[in-house]
Amino acid sequence: MPEPAVTSHSAAGPAGSTSPVLPAAERGATVIPDKVVARIAARAAQEALAALTDTPVASAARPAPRASVSAGGGAARLRLTLDFPYPLDLASASRHVQHHVSERVARLTGMHITEVTLVIEHLAGADGLEPRRVR
Repeated sequence: MPEPAVTSHSAAGPAGSTSPVLPAAERGATVIPDKVVARIAARAAQEALAALTDTPVASAARPAPRASVSAGGGAARLRLTLDFPYPLDLASASRHVQHHVSERVARLTGMHITEVTLVIEHLAGADGLEPRRVR
């Protein structure tokens, strides 16, 4: 079977010179800083948490999730620190957040998400009320 021919086109540069245009695979890669990936992950976690609560007041009262990223070679591991609404099924809610964040970050960045770790700092009342003491 004959080798496929690689074609390159010439394009006029700013000075009128011609230079070959490389195929897309040979031109380089887009690098997305970890800080940007972390912001995308935090926003995706906020979206997932909003879907778990019935009231916008509860979502607005909750602190924004924080994210950190360890990325390399087109893959990323995410760590999210957040507050969860309560009462709810924590296992199911955790899976929902992990899945949503993984899918959203992968879709927006093109990265393969290998792990999403959740650190739940607080359980906050889903009705947005302040915690009260039992007497």
